[in-house]
Amino acid sequence: MTRTFTALSLATILALGVAGQAFAHAHLKSSAPADKSTVTGSPSELDLTFTEGLNLKFSGIKVTGPDKALVKLGDGMLMQKDTVLMVPIAEKLAAGTYTVEWHALSTDGHKTNGNYTFIVRP
Repeated sequence: MTRTFTALSLATILALGVAGQAFAHAHLKSSAPADKSTVTGSPSELDLTFTEGLNLKFSGIKVTGPDKALVKLGDGMLMQKDTVLMVPIAEKLAAGTYTVEWHALSTDGHKTNGNYTFIVRP
């Protein structure tokens, strides 16, 4: 019985340790425009909110439009204790579906990336 208890205790500690490391990454919490949303008119900026602070030098986004061309963006900046990456959109977006590809380096050194889409209506 003691060996079983010891083995279960060790397994639990290891599982919690691995889960804790997984939660230490900067995951995308929300975005504006939101994933799979439809906006009326061209947004002036993209706001990506993460679960922890970012390193701006190694974090950023790329946006492609309905014609697969890259959208011109301004320089990003961090807000709200470095958890929000705000990137201005330097051109008016035409109607269509846009894909946002993001990459982030959290302040503790973990890298994450992902993508989402939104639709612009006139």
